[in-house]
Amino acid sequence: MSRILQYAALLAYLVFLGFPLVWLLSTALKTPQEMAALDPSWIPREPTTANFAAAFGEQDLIGAGLRSLVVALASALLTVAVALPAAYALARYRGVLKRITLGWVLVSQVFPFISIIIPLFLVMRELGLVNTLAGLVLVHVTFTLPFALWMLQGYVRSVPRELEEAAAVDGAGRMRAIVKVVAPLLAPGVVATLLFSFISSWNEFLFALVVLKDPDVMTLPLTLVRFTGPEGVARLGPLAAASLMATIPSLVFFAIIQRRLRSGLMAGAVKG
Repeated sequence: MSRILQYAALLAYLVFLGFPLVWLLSTALKTPQEMAALDPSWIPREPTTANFAAAFGEQDLIGAGLRSLVVALASALLTVAVALPAAYALARYRGVLKRITLGWVLVSQVFPFISIIIPLFLVMRELGLVNTLAGLVLVHVTFTLPFALWMLQGYVRSVPRELEEAAAVDGAGRMRAIVKVVAPLLAPGVVATLLFSFISSWNEFLFALVVLKDPDVMTLPLTLVRFTGPEGVARLGPLAAASLMATIPSLVFFAIIQRRLRSGLMAGAVKG
C-alpha cells in the first residue's frame, strides 16, 4: 500500500508539472475561434500550425533565443567560476570575515529586486552597459552569485578535510589537492549550480527589461511580451506557440545536466 501511495503521489506531481506544457501545446494548435469558445477542450478539434508560423513570422524568435542562450551560458559559467573558489574559502577557513560574508549573502536575498531597479539602471548607464548583452550578463551574475555561493559552500563543507590532509601527506600541495581530490567530488554541486544559474538567467525578465531597450538585442522573455497588444490584449495562439518553443532549450539543457548530475553523484560515492 505504501508503494502504491508513493507512485500515486509521483503521478500527481508529474501531472502538476506537465499541465502547463500540455495546455500550451493545446492552445498553440487551436484556431482563434476554438480558443474563444465557451467550452474549451484539451484536444484541438481542428489542429493548425498557423500560430507557430505567425510567431516566427512576426518576431525574431530564433535571434532572441540565441541571445538568451549566450546570456544564460555566460552567466552560468561566470557565476560558477567566481563562486567556486569563494565557496571553498568560506567552507575551509574560519574567522570573522567568514561570518560577515555569510551574513551578507543571507541579507542580500531579503531585499526586493524592484527596490534597486533605479540605482541599477543609473550604475549601468554610467558604465556604458545599458542596451548591451554584456551588461545583462553582469547583472545576472551579480544577483545569482549569492545563492550560488551558498549552494557551493555547502557542497565543499560536505567533503571531508581528511581527504586533503591525506593528499598533503602524500606530497600534494594545496592546489594539487584541490584539483585532484576536492574538485571531482564537487562535480554534482557544480552541475546543480550551473543548472540553477542557467535557468535563472534564461527565464529572467525584470532586469532584461531595464537594461535592454533595442529590439535587436532583446532576449526571449522580452520578445514574448511583444505578442501583447498596446491595449493589453494578448494574442494567445502565437504567444502559446512562442512560449512552447521557448521552453525547449531549458528542457534540453536540464536533460543533459541531469544525466551529468546523476553520474557525478554516483562517481563521488564510489571509492577508488
